[in-house]
Amino acid sequence: MELNLKRPLVFFDLETTGVDTVNDRIVEVSMIKIMPSGEEVVRTRRINPQMHIPEQATAIHGITDEMVKDEPTFAQIAKSMAQFIEGCDFGGFNSNRFDLPMLVEEFLRAGVDVDFKRCKFIDVQNIFHKMEQRTLVAAYKFYCDKDLQDAHSAEADTRATYEVLKAQLDRYPDLQNDVASLADFSARGETVDYAGRIVYNDKGEEVFAFGKHKGRRVSDVFEQEPSYYSWMMNGDFPLYTKKVITEIRFRAKNC
Repeated sequence: MELNLKRPLVFFDLETTGVDTVNDRIVEVSMIKIMPSGEEVVRTRRINPQMHIPEQATAIHGITDEMVKDEPTFAQIAKSMAQFIEGCDFGGFNSNRFDLPMLVEEFLRAGVDVDFKRCKFIDVQNIFHKMEQRTLVAAYKFYCDKDLQDAHSAEADTRATYEVLKAQLDRYPDLQNDVASLADFSARGETVDYAGRIVYNDKGEEVFAFGKHKGRRVSDVFEQEPSYYSWMMNGDFPLYTKKVITEIRFRAKNC
């Protein structure tokens, strides 16, 4: 089943130096932009992370320091990438928990403002896990009856994810062929920041999802314990999380 799109949908996958969104960096990114007409635009490129790629990461994606030493840094391609994804929604495999937070951090480090709040995010892995409980390789075999060649190559994984979502729509009549519905179904929960440190409670209020203040309203904590805001801003938290808590703090002060 072809996707029912009202605006472009970008399937994307990242290969990185590790899984820490704060300290690790992107070494390869692949994006397939699906236009409402069905036209596909593919962009894949390697990136110099300006740090050593650990051997355990290379063992997974096969990318070494030597292979990226002459590639551009993320900051050098950030503006052109932002233009490419402007006005798009997104799809990926485990993207809500990893790829999206990592991409957001890289844009913030590069000083390029991308408004992801207006976007919908379809996580194909979450749909798969809710329906079948498998991995991408198994998902590709299960839904598409194909063996995934070059697994952990960004472009191969990206295209497989796109094909799996279309096959999921064919297999499950209850899935609505609509980006907003698919994004809602594949979401794990209502998070305020992409790292899941801040979430919405049942009243739509921002509350902490970790630590000693878990479940408490962020604005209340900052009012009663201002040092907690300073601790987070100076701590090892993602840049986007720091941006979110700063917005909440300033909004509370101006009320």
